[in-house]
Amino acid sequence: MCFELDSLPPVPVISGAAVSHDDLVLEASDGSRFAAFAAAPDEPNGIGVVILPDVRGLYRFYEELALRFAQRGYTAVAIDYFGRTAGVETRRDDFDYMPHVEQTTPDRIQADVAAAVEYLRGSTRSIFTVGFCFGGRNSWLAAASGHGLAGAIGFYGNPTTRDTPGPTDRAAEIQAPILALQAGDDQNITAEHNAEFDRALTEAGIEHELVTYEGAPHSFFDRRQENFADASGDAWHRVLAFIEKHA
Repeated sequence: MCFELDSLPPVPVISGAAVSHDDLVLEASDGSRFAAFAAAPDEPNGIGVVILPDVRGLYRFYEELALRFAQRGYTAVAIDYFGRTAGVETRRDDFDYMPHVEQTTPDRIQADVAAAVEYLRGSTRSIFTVGFCFGGRNSWLAAASGHGLAGAIGFYGNPTTRDTPGPTDRAAEIQAPILALQAGDDQNITAEHNAEFDRALTEAGIEHELVTYEGAPHSFFDRRQENFADASGDAWHRVLAFIEKHA
């Protein structure tokens, strides 16, 4: 799990911003239903964001992040990964997520992303994915999966081959700009992994930016990580700038 259950996005709340939110159940093309959380501004700017959580799936951190996007004019939907194996009901804090992670597949995750993109498509002109850890990897893979994205953003995602080809392997299939926000003190994602990803994107001619925050640990983007507030602030600024540039 990337974040503790009481973690919150290190993103300032905009006082007085008018937004609405709703718990959803979306349906993928294979008929599978999964939980999602949508947040919408009263004055949308035409840009949509699909949020891909870490390995624990949908929980409070990502619902709060969707609200923070909505406060800035973006229509956001955060998705869960485990509808096929854990159902769509709200889960207890002690949910044992790893057996469900192990039953996911890249194709099923992208089918769920496609459903979220379709949900946003009618009310937005440009759609981005933003993912964290497990979701960061799948956010970049979403750009290689035919969703018609305007861009794909990943925080501390693993770009390498694991059980299946990763974003580095599939760089030539990517069809949207990429923003990668990596942790310099990540024990599982090394500087060599990041360099290989950067090189593969360059060779494929993909517009991209890969930023490594030296000394920052995996999951630094967290209000609890006060020592890395500057890295979090810079990362959030880059996310917004990337979206505005490519919308």
